[in-house]
Amino acid sequence: MSDLPRKAVTRTAKLAALPLGFAGRATLGLGKRLGGRPADEVAVELQERTAEQLFKVLGELKGGAMKFGQALSVFESALPEDVASPYRAALTRLQEAAPPMPARTIDRVLAERLGKDWRSLFTEFEDVPAAAASIGQVHRAVWSDGRKVAVKVQYPGAGDALLSDLAQLGRVARLFGPLVPGMDVKPLLAELRERVAEELDYALEADAQHTHAVEFAGDPDVVVPDVVHQADQVLVTEWMDGVPLSEVISGGSKEMRDRAGQLLAHFLFAGPARTGLLHADPHPGNFRLLVDDGPASGWRLGVLDFGTVDRLPEGLPLPIGTALRLALAGDAEQVHAMLREEGFVKPTIKLDSDAVLDYLKPIIEPAGREEFSFDRGWMRTQAARIADPRSPAHQLGKQLNLPPSYLLIHRVTLSTVGVLCQLGATVRLRAELREWLPGFDPEGAAESA
Repeated sequence: MSDLPRKAVTRTAKLAALPLGFAGRATLGLGKRLGGRPADEVAVELQERTAEQLFKVLGELKGGAMKFGQALSVFESALPEDVASPYRAALTRLQEAAPPMPARTIDRVLAERLGKDWRSLFTEFEDVPAAAASIGQVHRAVWSDGRKVAVKVQYPGAGDALLSDLAQLGRVARLFGPLVPGMDVKPLLAELRERVAEELDYALEADAQHTHAVEFAGDPDVVVPDVVHQADQVLVTEWMDGVPLSEVISGGSKEMRDRAGQLLAHFLFAGPARTGLLHADPHPGNFRLLVDDGPASGWRLGVLDFGTVDRLPEGLPLPIGTALRLALAGDAEQVHAMLREEGFVKPTIKLDSDAVLDYLKPIIEPAGREEFSFDRGWMRTQAARIADPRSPAHQLGKQLNLPPSYLLIHRVTLSTVGVLCQLGATVRLRAELREWLPGFDPEGAAESA
């Protein structure tokens, strides 16, 4: 497979064909309904065929199409089971791999970026990639000092491909609505576009990863491989084995899934508090469960890919924890006032405080229990409640606003919850919130008042 720019015409054609395929199936569906088939049966068939084409196209492409597919994949648990089930395996593949560059291309790229004698930096280098994703692929190697390393190489032309794909997808964004109930994909695409430059900059990624590696060195719960070397569009880090989270989701024991879920929730809140950075790409391909012969309580979470982070010097914003604590206490007036102050309710919008609290209660249920079992059924219920135009939650949700400063935090939190539901994990979320989320713990809130 050649590099991305030389495939530009093919890529554009495949993406452009998506709406035509969707429209054709809709016409076919109308014909079948007129022919006497039940509407529900036809609708399910249309959804299945649409999902099949969507994930097939996204899975064949790198760049923005692949990245968008990975972002969508964590919301698979919100899909109706009869639609989600046939494509769960395809979504898992989206999370873990994409077609790789051939060895001759890798040799040329590394010669350009590390010098013609680049192989002298390594005592071993595997030409066949160990993993391939949206903008780069990873090769297993041994550094000159004997350390096992992962060599991440950016695809030539990755930036142009990202922007082109995301622009093309933006033009057909409305077509993805039925596949992700209750979620507007336009802000997701806009955010991905805005962060292209940051994700392509491996120097920024190296800095974020090293910050995490130093902070979590020797940690009993989280492992982050440190940076070994960084050059233009090449990043060399310590190698890390472990069970990919996608494999834990698809075939892990209950013990593995619960431990992975607990650690994922822990990292979501402890990471920003300890590093001032929020890991903002929480799809399962970026995590490993490090299992040993000891009890599950000693297993650790390996974290990869720091290409996208949100910089939060003070940790997660205080209003998030405060509003969550007040909502769980049933203080509708205070919650409404805080949401308005933070920009979630615009000045021109008039809302009933109790209605706002009713909207929030089912979503924040996991934070109100000492232990909560996440599953796909719970996620589908939340998505259906917000997506149904007849639902009060849908009507109220349309009037809420998501301030730009909260956009990435919101997406990461929602994505993490999606992965927890894929895992079917039972998690002590409230304990993590008490320890790491500013404003959530009543005693901590009283001390800071």
